[in-house]
Amino acid sequence: MAVKHLQARMARLKVEGWLKAAVEGRRLRLQVEAAALGQASRLDGCYVIKTDLPQAAADAQTVHDRYKDLAHVEQAFRTCKTALLEMRPWFVRIEKSTRGHALVVMLAYLIVRQLAKAWAALDLTVEEGLRQLSTLCTMQMTVKGGAACHCLPTPRPASAELLRAAEIELPQSLPCLGARVVTRKKLQEQRVTP
Repeated sequence: MAVKHLQARMARLKVEGWLKAAVEGRRLRLQVEAAALGQASRLDGCYVIKTDLPQAAADAQTVHDRYKDLAHVEQAFRTCKTALLEMRPWFVRIEKSTRGHALVVMLAYLIVRQLAKAWAALDLTVEEGLRQLSTLCTMQMTVKGGAACHCLPTPRPASAELLRAAEIELPQSLPCLGARVVTRKKLQEQRVTP
């Protein structure tokens, strides 16, 4: 019974061509046939792409390159749906708003791609880089008499390296417009209380 179960498992894993099961008393013995394994391993990593395009429309290399591009498209959709860009249908209800939301997410994805290219040599993901840059802040400076501006302190070395790699120069100060930034996520729910 165990031999049949093992052989079915080997067939499902497609290793029965080079892996054999034998019964020796109360033991099952697996034996690797090196010659058959060597022959099967010659095709490791090989695949066939079949298309209905005529050869005049696209050569084999072009078809292969477009197939490989599909992995980038799949990764793009994954990035758009993750917490980084949050393209989710429940944020908007009206078609016009949905289209606008999708446009903003696609523009944000273009920025993510540019940051990924800029930070490729720094060995970190865009999400890690943005988390590092989230430590940037401003200080509101008010002069007697009511004039105010936001000053940007010197970024930490890691943040400065990310900005330099992305060719971003921060200004020393920003005008104080009196606008309040409100996050979508309520911070009270995320704080740990003693």
